[in-house]
Amino acid sequence: MVDKINDTTNTKIKPLLAEHNGDIELVEVRDGVAYVKLLGACSNCPSARFTMEELVCGVLKEIPGVKNVQMADPIGREMLDFARQLLRK
Repeated sequence: MVDKINDTTNTKIKPLLAEHNGDIELVEVRDGVAYVKLLGACSNCPSARFTMEELVCGVLKEIPGVKNVQMADPIGREMLDFARQLLRK
């Protein structure tokens, strides 16, 4: 499924985002949920939510097995786990 998501992203989503100096990256797929990051100009764009809902989700949910698409946490799990360990001490 990851290959299909990447292929679809490269052919259908990235060219549209590139028109606005943006990009997208697939971070992971877990339990049918694709976690993505918007990059470049799209990362801080006021329309990022609309882009996610209307473009990215709409296109990627057409792929069999993709139940949902969400923005990846800006902070990785490893960093969060490290911070939790520090706070517990």
